[in-house]
Amino acid sequence: MRVYIPVTLDELQESSPVLLDPRPAHAVTAALRAAWSEEDEEGWEYAAQASAADGSLVLLAGRPDAPRLRVLVAADVADACVTAPATTTVPSAVDVVCGVGLDQIVSIHVDEPEAAEDVAAAAAGDEDALERLEERDLLWYDVTEVADIPRA
Repeated sequence: MRVYIPVTLDELQESSPVLLDPRPAHAVTAALRAAWSEEDEEGWEYAAQASAADGSLVLLAGRPDAPRLRVLVAADVADACVTAPATTTVPSAVDVVCGVGLDQIVSIHVDEPEAAEDVAAAAAGDEDALERLEERDLLWYDVTEVADIPRA
C-alpha cells in the first residue's frame, strides 16, 4: 500500500533512518474516496499528500530544532502494516505500525528553502502562513538524494 508519511528533514538525514512505528500517515482510503467521490486516483493521491504535509507541520511544532520545511515520504508498505486510527476526522488518516526503511521509500517531497519562513509561522499557528503554504507545491526528490536535500 502506498502511504504518505509526515517526517522532519533531520529524521531523514540521520545516518541510517528508519521511521519508527506506530506512526500517523495518510493514504488513499475508502473514507477519502467517499468524501471526494468526484475525484480520480490522482486527486485522491494529491489529497493524501496534502494531509501528510499538514502532519509535517504538527511534527515541526514539537521539534523546534528541526529544519523549518514540510517533508513527507511516499512509501510502499505491506497492507498488514497499515491500520485505521482509533479516532480521526481526516479521511486519509492511517497508522503505519511497522518500521519503514529507506528501501521502502519511493520518493521524498519537501518545501523549497524559500518557504521556511511561512513553514515556521504555520507551525506556530499562523493561519495566513498556512494559506500561503497551500499554494506551494512540494519539490520531489529520489530516495538516493536524501543527503542532498537543502535545509532552510
